[in-house]
Amino acid sequence: MELGEPDASGRRRPIPKEGSNFVLKVDAVIPSIGTGANPLLAQTTPDMQFTKRGYIAVESEATGRTTKKGVFAGGDIVTGAATVILAAGAGRAAGMAIDKYLKDNEWWDPNAPKPVEAAPAPAAAAK
Repeated sequence: MELGEPDASGRRRPIPKEGSNFVLKVDAVIPSIGTGANPLLAQTTPDMQFTKRGYIAVESEATGRTTKKGVFAGGDIVTGAATVILAAGAGRAAGMAIDKYLKDNEWWDPNAPKPVEAAPAPAAAAK
């Protein structure tokens, strides 16, 4: 489809574009619309961890790495309903993590203890 010329109201209506339709063969399709987690996702991927609310659990939002090796997630399915800007940022972060994963084939261990951050050193007492 492409946008045609503006009508009397100024609105450009979509018109068919020759050669723009195609079929893409895939193994699975995960819809990314809605405001809540689809329970079907947890039912069909028992080897992936989910939060209490049914969202996909990730190592961190900075990487989007899930507990299933090679699977990344970001946006509303991780955080719940949020803005398009946050979803786009999650996609960008996951894209960089995917690139790194494809280059060095390293994955994280979801069962490993998380590192504990050291508490900041106390400020020197004022004299």
